[in-house]
Amino acid sequence: MSSGTPDREGRPTLERRLGTSDAVVIGLGSMVGAGIFAALAPAAAAAGDGLLIGLAVAAVVAYLNATSTARCAARYPESGGAYVYGRKRLGEFWGYLAGWGFVVGKTASCAAMALVVGFYAWPAHAHAVAVAAALVLTALNYTGIRKSVLATRVIVAVVLATLAAVAAVAIVASRNDFGRIDLGIGTGVHGILQATGLLFFAFAGYARIATLGEEVRDPARTIPRAIPLALGIALAVYAIVAIAVLAVLGSANLARSAAPIADAMGAAGAAGWDPVVRVVAVLAALGSLLSLILGVSRTTFAMARDHYLPQALSAVHSRFGTPYRAELAVGVVVAVLAGTTDVRHAIGFSSFAVLVYYAIANASAWTLGGRIVPALGVVGCVVVALALPLPSVVAGAAVLLAGIVVYLVRRKVMR
Repeated sequence: MSSGTPDREGRPTLERRLGTSDAVVIGLGSMVGAGIFAALAPAAAAAGDGLLIGLAVAAVVAYLNATSTARCAARYPESGGAYVYGRKRLGEFWGYLAGWGFVVGKTASCAAMALVVGFYAWPAHAHAVAVAAALVLTALNYTGIRKSVLATRVIVAVVLATLAAVAAVAIVASRNDFGRIDLGIGTGVHGILQATGLLFFAFAGYARIATLGEEVRDPARTIPRAIPLALGIALAVYAIVAIAVLAVLGSANLARSAAPIADAMGAAGAAGWDPVVRVVAVLAALGSLLSLILGVSRTTFAMARDHYLPQALSAVHSRFGTPYRAELAVGVVVAVLAGTTDVRHAIGFSSFAVLVYYAIANASAWTLGGRIVPALGVVGCVVVALALPLPSVVAGAAVLLAGIVVYLVRRKVMR
């Protein structure tokens, strides 16, 4: 089906251009990106010595969600992810709630990633740089997904190579002390679960593979392969880097750090790495932001195509084959948020909204059979979401409630 060709219901569609390696790269661009530079410090502040336990629990929850998402994506390879699965398996309302949670949650993630670009590139003008980054990457996405994938592939390669070097330097440094790594047996359960929710922000990037399902070739085969592969690589990278950073800084110093990877290099006696780390952090954040805007715009496109958002946002560009109006709308909103919001608040709010999204994805997979994994996934999402910092829970619940009000008003008007 060519780009922009209507389906049987007369709705615009997107062209299938992405293979397995492309899908893995998009997932890694979201996970092994700015999350490693932004999420470790607030997670350490919440869990203290229990950081690694929080990381392990976040990985388990992510695995459950990834398994359910892959099953659903293979059955329903359309743009929108759990928005589509919820509608197909649970009913119109649950699909809408998943889509709303994803769009608002990941829009906040986009703002957080843009701010990471700003704080590493030019701290004195972080918000201005963040706005510029959001607008430039929106323009790149506008011109076609192949260019976005190529840019993400380069960024992921550079980031992985640099993180491997950073971990090696920290592990062999004479100033490190593996005695600083404590499994946090005495750490409170609530603190560990709070760290789990904050770290989940970094792992949730595999959803990008599912939300691009309409642009993946042979989705029933490609998506179930790409999601666990991307998640496994990301988990390995996070575990190695977290251990290396803890060995050099300890959990208390990590919790206070605004730039933990750079500070770890300084503490390891490799202060000359600071410019390199900052450049790579900017690249990583740009890669994450690029992939995030892709995912949010595709869900926005799917919801607009089904009339839950303004239908004008479902237009497909005749030349580039992209949902260009949805991309422009998302880019503008992200730019506004990047100019006004705070990184840590954005991470907490995003985690709450996206955990709701994945709870609905798990519930959708539950209806397909094999119910143990989806049931555990739902429980994990709910428990971790409620354990997040109270302001994040309140703000997330308020925005979800606003979305429900919009849904009810729309139904009444349609009737």
